[in-house]
Amino acid sequence: MRMRTTVAAVTGALALSALVAPAALAADGPKAPAGVAASNKAAHSAAGKTAFSTADVTGTPYALNATFSNVKVNKGKNIVVGTTNVVKVPVSFTLTHGVEVNIHADDFVSAVELYRGASFDDEEWWIDSDPAKCTDTSDTVATCTASVAVDPFTLLNEDAGAWKAAAFAVAWNGQLPDDPDLDLSKVGVAVKDKVAAYNLQRLSKLTVNAAPEPVKKGKTVTVTGKLSRANWETTKYAGYANQSVKLQFRKKGSSTYTTLKTIKTSSTGTLKTTTKATVDGYYRFSFAGTSTTPAVSAAGDYVDVK
Repeated sequence: MRMRTTVAAVTGALALSALVAPAALAADGPKAPAGVAASNKAAHSAAGKTAFSTADVTGTPYALNATFSNVKVNKGKNIVVGTTNVVKVPVSFTLTHGVEVNIHADDFVSAVELYRGASFDDEEWWIDSDPAKCTDTSDTVATCTASVAVDPFTLLNEDAGAWKAAAFAVAWNGQLPDDPDLDLSKVGVAVKDKVAAYNLQRLSKLTVNAAPEPVKKGKTVTVTGKLSRANWETTKYAGYANQSVKLQFRKKGSSTYTTLKTIKTSSTGTLKTTTKATVDGYYRFSFAGTSTTPAVSAAGDYVDVK
């Protein structure tokens, strides 16, 4: 089973030990693009929780004259992740700022953090976007876009469920994050927390097989299948136990499925039930989904009734 170092909720992203090396963060923690890791630390420092380990770091960031609105994560949809492929999640927002704030400066960073936990300053696990690309719509307003790479290899099954998002911007104003004499009072920070809520879900799969085929009218059709979902710790798919699943039927020539009955999966995710054959058509199982697992329907299995 995959394991990772537990990060105390009170420290969250502040537990990162690297100062801001452009390469990455701690080997057993989430990965963030160059520039965002340091800015994330500065954003948390605004709440008085500095993550900078340099002995001579002084001050607390000032409130940057910038605000966020229209924040979208994955276009408002839940994020579904399988066992192998990295999922690129689009994020977007409107950034409104004072005329004195140069959002196109080389050392200005805006980004979005996806996290599991109570708040931006009390997260349990998190993933940062790459630095946002912003296009001016006026002297003080810009539309910004970025993406977040969600790698299933960095996730545990317990990460499935409710997540939130926070948007943050940092103006370094010439200060260097790895400078031993870093003065945070010269660094501007703006944070807007809980700008989006969504579920991070384990990709689901559902199979069906109806037999015998063909079958005589009025005889029994046995329908079997299995509901499974991604296990991020084993990188395989495992049966989803004790879940309600609908058996549905679509008459040949129709485009609409009708629910015949609802049954539950076994301890290994398998399904088995029977029904009477009446007319030619397609049988399928359909799962409504949960907070941790998306809805899924099997492709219909055709049965010819003689």
